[in-house]
Amino acid sequence: MKKAPKTNGPAIDSSELIIAMDELEKEKGIKKDYLLEAIETALVTAYKRNFDSAENVKITIDKETGEIHVYAEKDVVEKPEEVENSKLQICLEDAKKLNSKLEVGDKAEIEQVPKNFGRIAAQTAKQVIVQKIREASRNFLFDEFNERKGEIVSGIVQKADGGIVVLDLGKLEGVMPVKEQIPTENYKVNDKIRAYILDVERGTKGAPQVIVSRANVNFVRKLFELEIPEIYEGVIEIKSVSRDPGNRCKVAVYSPNENIDPVGSCVGQKGIRIQNIINELNGEKIDVIEWSADPAIYISAALLPAEVMAVDVKPEEKFAQVIVRDDQLSLAIGKGGQNARLAARLTEWKIDIKSESQFREMLAKLNEEENSEADNSEVDNSETDNNEE
Repeated sequence: MKKAPKTNGPAIDSSELIIAMDELEKEKGIKKDYLLEAIETALVTAYKRNFDSAENVKITIDKETGEIHVYAEKDVVEKPEEVENSKLQICLEDAKKLNSKLEVGDKAEIEQVPKNFGRIAAQTAKQVIVQKIREASRNFLFDEFNERKGEIVSGIVQKADGGIVVLDLGKLEGVMPVKEQIPTENYKVNDKIRAYILDVERGTKGAPQVIVSRANVNFVRKLFELEIPEIYEGVIEIKSVSRDPGNRCKVAVYSPNENIDPVGSCVGQKGIRIQNIINELNGEKIDVIEWSADPAIYISAALLPAEVMAVDVKPEEKFAQVIVRDDQLSLAIGKGGQNARLAARLTEWKIDIKSESQFREMLAKLNEEENSEADNSEVDNSETDNNEE
């Protein structure tokens, strides 16, 4: 499809626009072609709104000079009587006057010089640039914080009214929903706290929104990494974490190096390392245990501080029957079943805890039932023999 050549008629000088776009490309990484395309599209809308919306309008911006050209696009028809709408069509004879190479079916581009369009164009271009800068900044921040998911950030509490807590993270706000807060903590405006970046979402207006948490188990994981160099370096591995935020937490650690005590390294000399983490968690108790590939040993450790007498495991069901001394039963189960529940989450095994006396009673009952079944069997056999006689 042939088009009329762009004439050298009057144009709107926007050299400052090109300079500004060049600077934006260098400083903010916003591509010049992307901006030009966005401005051209916006200028078409602005032209139709302020002048004649019935025309097919094409607007181009010279990449080098910034000159803005406005064209009315018209379909070329053969005869004058075929022109049904002079704003959209042009006969071949008139089209040839613009460009001798034009044929029927081509589009003729007729340059327009609308009065006062320079002012409208400048205003529109400025609005588009401001909008694109804002979008680029939002995208940059979204990408920056999205890459930081799983990290710990520090922020100052801006809002804390018993519902959602809002943190000032510097470049963005962090939102901590109620379910991500530690129930035993009271947050106050201007408090400086640390939190775990759980997710980054797009807000209603496109602005990134950072979701943070202090209740997530991974917050504890990251605190251990920050406080204990051996974990950060990979010498010690955190195998599992279970947590009742604000009350108690269990952490299973392991080291393939037999010369390293993973629990002792995490606790630190005189408990200094673990105490720093406890202080960050506002006094939440932490049980650090050594992970073991042997489920019986692992489950016994997971039930600390209770002492376990015996563990009978059924691997196919991931079920463990645990026996403790009578005076250890309440400690093994914990207040409200907390210790047993955390141990089950930590190991991912179903755990049934019984005291020694309960276990003995259970065995005695089973023996009675077995003896009763044996007696009944003998009676049945005797009756059968008598009937045969």
